[in-house]
Amino acid sequence: MDTTRRTALRAGLVVGSAALVPGAILLDQRPSAAAVIPRSDPFTLGVASGDPEPDGFVIWTRLALEPLAADGLGGMPSSTYQVNWQVATDEGFTDVVRAGATTASPAWAHSVHVEVAGLLPGREYWYRFRLGKHVSRSGRALTTPALGSSPSSLEMAFVSCSNLPAGYFTAYRRMAEERPDIVLHLGDYQYEGAGTGIGRQHAGPETKTLAGYRQRHAQYKTDLDLQEAHAVAPWLVVWDDHEVDNNYADDLADRPVEQPGFLDRRAAAYRAYYENMPLRRRSVPAGPDLDLYRRSGWGDLATFHMLDTRQYRSNQACGDGYKNCPEADDPTRSLPGFKQEKWLLDGFRDSRARWDILGQQVFFGRRDNNPDPATTTVGMDAWDGYRASRQRITQGWVDAEVRNPVVLTGDVHAHWASDLYLDYDEAASTEPVGSELITSSITSGGDGYDEPDGTHPWAEWNPNLRFWTNLRGYVSTTITPTEMTARFRCVDRVTTPGAEAFTRATFVLEDGVRGLQEVQAAPVPQLRSSRTARTDEQKIADTIASETHGG
Repeated sequence: MDTTRRTALRAGLVVGSAALVPGAILLDQRPSAAAVIPRSDPFTLGVASGDPEPDGFVIWTRLALEPLAADGLGGMPSSTYQVNWQVATDEGFTDVVRAGATTASPAWAHSVHVEVAGLLPGREYWYRFRLGKHVSRSGRALTTPALGSSPSSLEMAFVSCSNLPAGYFTAYRRMAEERPDIVLHLGDYQYEGAGTGIGRQHAGPETKTLAGYRQRHAQYKTDLDLQEAHAVAPWLVVWDDHEVDNNYADDLADRPVEQPGFLDRRAAAYRAYYENMPLRRRSVPAGPDLDLYRRSGWGDLATFHMLDTRQYRSNQACGDGYKNCPEADDPTRSLPGFKQEKWLLDGFRDSRARWDILGQQVFFGRRDNNPDPATTTVGMDAWDGYRASRQRITQGWVDAEVRNPVVLTGDVHAHWASDLYLDYDEAASTEPVGSELITSSITSGGDGYDEPDGTHPWAEWNPNLRFWTNLRGYVSTTITPTEMTARFRCVDRVTTPGAEAFTRATFVLEDGVRGLQEVQAAPVPQLRSSRTARTDEQKIADTIASETHGG
């Protein structure tokens, strides 16, 4: 289907989806006359905050008496409820500085999004909700520093890929225990498939309907480790593919058999995503469209450019997978879409931040799995499959003289560290122009394994690849005016709960200096289960299989 036809089809669905337009959420804010307060706790899905600004943030909850109800409505009556909220300067709520009431409507699965404003910049706050006698747990949120201010530091963590049947979400809890200032979730927050794993299984079949996506989000939100991570800090969220369908591109399903009705499926998935995330009104979906890419500043210390590399992308080239594909160099193809590319390049030119950080989904630097220098074989689902698009973005930050460009990535179920180049064929003899930090998964891929030298076989002919481990975890960073320190945090297992986290490697980026500097390569701890050394061929097969079938 050509781009013009896809655009027209999408526009037609938006026009025909009056129930999904932003105004629909405001049609009736009055509580229903029959809104009897439930006797049991309706705050089973926890609380969350997100999209912080200097004067406030979004606070979120969703009422659910029976989170796994098959209709996706959480066992709630079909009534509209008035939910009260409070924001305080202390965890005991002795100094409440903002309070109000909002509605939780069955049309939006009784989700609540409050855009709190009028707060002081660069401050820590606590929030909570009340329905009748029921009071939610409290959450911690922060406002960003004032525009033009110069913060001394920022603690930021980023995560990706939490597949419930693949393991326990221990890494979320370990991240929460570090009390970051902000969390970036880079996609695959939930997985759409059916099936079982290590004792936990998805409720319901593969998600294709609004009821199914709502039920799946609710199931994930019942996880107490995930609830802790949401409650500890504001999140900036973006999606990848599994929030809808593995490896989809724009309005094209992964498999042709799934194409009929795919935009209806995408509309259902996007609506459920909004309902279950701490997003502002600007992200209220309109049919199969949802505005998700955006910027968030932390004074003049950092600007986060949060990208959406699924909704607008050209289709994967050459049938997806790892290929030697000339189409990847086609300048008419784009991974983020040309409108988003322009938005990002404009942001580079306008930036006055010390650190410009791209929060996005798929591997940015080159990963050639073919040792033959005459043949490049790379993944079509990542920026390698959109080389002209990657070149425009990279040249854009070079031309704009961005002070410290850093790309943050999820998707690939392993920790990687990579330097970035304008010409990867000359990487061995030229200086990098930026760096990429890639987080492993929370659970996807299961327990994983490690190697003492932290080196992937591809690094032999990809000099940009500096570090790798196939353990699960997250990345914890400290950002100051002089340096950005990244700690690759790991857990040794996810198939049983309670693992401790450890730092597998630490890298530093110095202000104004291109390229990663490794300051710590920690010894591999004695892992709980026996893991024998794997051959290079096994490591390569693991990498390709994980990204092709479950990334």
